[in-house]
Amino acid sequence: MKFRGLAILVLALGLAAAAQEPIKIGGLLEFTGACAAYGQMARTAIEFAREVGLVPTRVLGRPIEIVYYDARTEPVEAATGATRLIEVEKVVAILGTMCSGPFLGAAEIVQRAGIPMIGITTTSPLTTKVGDYCFRACFVDDDQGVVAAYLAYEYMKARTAVIVVDVVQPYCVGLARFFREAFTRQGGKVLAELAVRSGDVDYTAQLTEILRLNPDVIYCPNYYTEAALMIKQARDLGITIPVLGGDGYDAPELIQIGGKAVEGVVFTTFFHEDAVATEIGLKFYSLYRQRFGRSPSSMEAMAVDAYLLVVKAIELAGEPNPKKIRDALATIDLEVVTGRTIMDPVTRNPAKDFVFLEVREGQFALKTVIPAGEAKALKARIGM
Repeated sequence: MKFRGLAILVLALGLAAAAQEPIKIGGLLEFTGACAAYGQMARTAIEFAREVGLVPTRVLGRPIEIVYYDARTEPVEAATGATRLIEVEKVVAILGTMCSGPFLGAAEIVQRAGIPMIGITTTSPLTTKVGDYCFRACFVDDDQGVVAAYLAYEYMKARTAVIVVDVVQPYCVGLARFFREAFTRQGGKVLAELAVRSGDVDYTAQLTEILRLNPDVIYCPNYYTEAALMIKQARDLGITIPVLGGDGYDAPELIQIGGKAVEGVVFTTFFHEDAVATEIGLKFYSLYRQRFGRSPSSMEAMAVDAYLLVVKAIELAGEPNPKKIRDALATIDLEVVTGRTIMDPVTRNPAKDFVFLEVREGQFALKTVIPAGEAKALKARIGM
């Protein structure tokens, strides 16, 4: 009987220990490279939200551990990170990446392994088409490009445009393509599409061509560093043509690098504090300002959204089983920081509103919001 009692005690202790083993979620984010600001902001926001108790730090009675890996804004490094997180760290789901190129580098790996991965701000339509374990928390570029073209044509009254696109980045190339098609379908004319590359610092050749063509608007759907440098050089040359960009501009570095030159620049993005409508969103923005002395960007809000979606999916799954988590994530309906998120089980994309921001007096100011339903109707109206 003593041995039986001892065996029961050992079993009970073992079960108790197992119950306290953390459930691991991967954080595959860009802490270095072209998108470093996004990954750094995402980690800061997630850890802050956990620290202040705004989001759960336990699920299914077990602690949640986030294991981070630097995707370095490189598809190959993202693939390496996904492999390590799955095979070594044994994560049950992955948050990230922020940018579409790295996500595509990791997507085939997570799909083969059967580990759900949710892109935080990966807007390229290609990312969720890799397979049914690939999700996103944000809108998609074939919608964002249409909205940007609508804003250029209707709000900015532009009838001619020049596109300046980073041909190395899938996000930039895709967004440029969708803008071009939507702008021309509305009656606008794209005078030229000029190529640049990540890391470029001299835009003299492109700006000389823009001076010659004199379009009504410059559409530059690139990341914040290259965009800010190009705009600064344009203003130095006396080019005052309005510049329109995408969510890649949504980082404080755009203003830090561009300074006064980026005043008046407008871009489409995911969210802004003046559009907060959920209780958790109001709390997040208030607490964040108290701690950091500034408002969080939409990148930070989206990172907390993605965390909430994955944790809720684990809870709904009832166990840390990646397939069950995938199934739960595919049909999730949850109030998050940026609003109610309802996942489409087929496309694994949520319907999201589009926010139009302007750089005004050194800050990102809200210009207008295009609701998701209106954006869908707009696409239908122009035949896309």
